[in-house]
Amino acid sequence: MKTVIIHGQSHKGSTYHIAHGLAEKIGGELTEFFLPKDFGEFCLGCTNCFVESEKKCPHYEALNPITQAMDAADVIILASPVYVYHATGPMKAFLDHYGYRWMVHCPEESMFKKQGVCIATAAGAGVKSTLKDMADSLFFWGVAGIYQYGLGIAATDWDSVDAKKKAAIEKKITAIANKIVRKNGRVVPGLKTKGMFNIMRMMQKNGWNERDVSYWKEKGWTENKRPWKT
Repeated sequence: MKTVIIHGQSHKGSTYHIAHGLAEKIGGELTEFFLPKDFGEFCLGCTNCFVESEKKCPHYEALNPITQAMDAADVIILASPVYVYHATGPMKAFLDHYGYRWMVHCPEESMFKKQGVCIATAAGAGVKSTLKDMADSLFFWGVAGIYQYGLGIAATDWDSVDAKKKAAIEKKITAIANKIVRKNGRVVPGLKTKGMFNIMRMMQKNGWNERDVSYWKEKGWTENKRPWKT
């Protein structure tokens, strides 16, 4: 198995330790990226990725190593601490660059056979909205199986987290890892994802964006082919 973690911060705090611990339990090959160290550009809103090609994005070359790692992975983990009730700015800026991959545009076919995890921690509140910031992208990318784990740790660093809470975290990430390993290679999208795909499929039959329409037709998705089927 191949796992990639996109960390929404460059320091190794509680969110890092939980995400990294989960990946270790999953096993196999692990690749990690730290934002903004490994990618820190803001989307410019030029729309080149939508109307021409993602290769026309001014940040394509800088982003491509992460894109390739995600495409090659079986599991994608998005991890962010809570910053003012939401994901970090670097995480949001990173996800903004993949708007062209949402199902309404040109989703990457391999995503429909992957599993994804969103992890968020806070000293207090805000994990729900932070998880949603990341889970929205996983869902609209078409990721077949999505897990979420967020918690208030009542601490500002990993060393200060209560021992009982660490034990509970260990139990939770073990359970998630076991599910991921069990489903590896045979995960399929749920009804919600398939339903959204079919709505987008109908839209693309008479779509307004030439690039999107051509992409869906070339994939055969406007007819009988589906990305989650071999």
